[in-house]
Amino acid sequence: MYLTEKQERVYRFIKEYIDRHRIAPSYEEIRSHFGFRSISTVFDHIQTLEKKGYVAKGGTNQKRALQVVSFGKRSVTIPLVGTVAAGRPLEVYEIQEYIDVPEEMLGKGENIALKIRGNSMIESGIYDGDVVIVKRQSTAENGQIVVALVDGEATIKRIYFHNDHIELRASNPSVASILVTEKQDFQIFGTLVGLYRTFNL
Repeated sequence: MYLTEKQERVYRFIKEYIDRHRIAPSYEEIRSHFGFRSISTVFDHIQTLEKKGYVAKGGTNQKRALQVVSFGKRSVTIPLVGTVAAGRPLEVYEIQEYIDVPEEMLGKGENIALKIRGNSMIESGIYDGDVVIVKRQSTAENGQIVVALVDGEATIKRIYFHNDHIELRASNPSVASILVTEKQDFQIFGTLVGLYRTFNL
């Protein structure tokens, strides 16, 4: 599940404190660090982080009983920067929140997350509501899944280079390709390196 920017700051403080001191910060230390007016504000943040699966309460020292939940392997926090259409282009927005993803899912360099809207990439296993991990780069190979900006709007498709145009091809036979000519403003925003999916049971 995703974290808001404020929740992310609290989570990062707890995680980095544990990494340095091998013990969790007390609620009072968290309150003091962020300048919260009361311990109840800290409690609310911790309760939210616990519900979202980022921390757990445990251990014998109840004042320092927080544990950062392991994701099995080292995780990295990256920004979720907006929504991209698996259909017609949509605008890419600024940072909305943050998510933790396994480090091995990421490409080298800058990585960001985008939420998918639409079903034009379903035959590539990408569904409405999924979150894709994108490595920021301006080049791609023929047939790669890319996030591209067409006249300032973002879309996710497989890219194919032709002599007189670029084809952004859907993975859904009912959705037409987007054909980009040299007269249009076109930019490759990044290439797909991973998929992050949550389930509502």
